[in-house]
Amino acid sequence: MSTHIVPRHGKSFKERWYLSALWVGFRTTFGHFWRNILNTNAIDVLEYPEVMPNDITARYRGHHRLTHRDDGSIACVACFMCATNCPAQCITIEAQARIDGIDEKEPRRFEIDLLECIFCGYCVEACPCDAIRMDTNIFSMVGNARSDFIRTKEQLLATQGAYAPTHSQAKGAHT
Repeated sequence: MSTHIVPRHGKSFKERWYLSALWVGFRTTFGHFWRNILNTNAIDVLEYPEVMPNDITARYRGHHRLTHRDDGSIACVACFMCATNCPAQCITIEAQARIDGIDEKEPRRFEIDLLECIFCGYCVEACPCDAIRMDTNIFSMVGNARSDFIRTKEQLLATQGAYAPTHSQAKGAHT
């Protein structure tokens, strides 16, 4: 078995202290700093919220929403797959028996704590009914209290999708 010796760089005192590399980094940083100070019109600024970003793609994970079936009923069957798959454990579901006979159960309470959510999209992937989506294009969160960031079932059902097709079109695309 032969050993391979890798040569060590930076044998001189100047190279071991990395001062030349630090100087190059500082020169770049201060170059940007002075260029921005002397010409503030060249700084690319978005006047949010007056001007909304236009570079958000359809794959962006915005806030959550719950979908409806074609007959207007809630698509969620309270299977707890989204809550089970959530690494942040920010989804709370309480099930109740469904009285319309479409499914066995539906959520009585469905809440998502957006302050706990890491917007990973695992809840969307885990849902067997395509009942939860993150296609709202809502990316800003504003509130005065923690309770302002908890989305209830009614709020999630009222939120419309920005990009996604209707539920029946989405089901046809998956098959």
